[in-house]
Amino acid sequence: MIEVRSHEELLKSIDNLDKAFLLLYKKGSEQSKCAYENMSAALKENEEVHAFVADTNLVRDIHTQYNITTAPAMIVFEKGEFRNVVKGCHHPGFFNSIFESAVVAVSADPGKPAKSVTVYSTPSCSWCTTLKTYLRKNGIRFTDVDVSRDQSAAEAMVRRSGQQGVPQMAVDGKIIVGFDKGRINSMLGIGESRQ
Repeated sequence: MIEVRSHEELLKSIDNLDKAFLLLYKKGSEQSKCAYENMSAALKENEEVHAFVADTNLVRDIHTQYNITTAPAMIVFEKGEFRNVVKGCHHPGFFNSIFESAVVAVSADPGKPAKSVTVYSTPSCSWCTTLKTYLRKNGIRFTDVDVSRDQSAAEAMVRRSGQQGVPQMAVDGKIIVGFDKGRINSMLGIGESRQ
């Protein structure tokens, strides 16, 4: 993460970027420390993400520009323009899902209609990692749901598929259990030439 010292410096840094993220944090705050550490952990898996940080104790002209009154808060920028703000401390997986969608959105095939893809996974599942890597490699945008942390999502997953194992994937509401490459390719229109 690159530290910025002013709003002007931030704008210059993000000017030519498709997507950028700024974490506003307050040094000395437990919530800010949590957000800083978890965002840093997520960035280790998403090296192509452009991330910046600013300590509101030192930098006083950024949060006022975007009407942000609490820290920590992560601001999402697209092509240098403010798009969204995510407040509070979140698990690294949450930050990962935001960063991964940003990276995939930039590399996705614009001529291909987007499908709604949700992956149900756990952090310790190696096949889950294989599935998510495969989807990213093929430019498929997806939402990752960690069912070890979200009990209601885990229950909904079992109701839909009748299976407790992960990974599972929903493509426009249709369920795929496990890493069934042939079925995944078929449902997502991934051709052998793209692999």
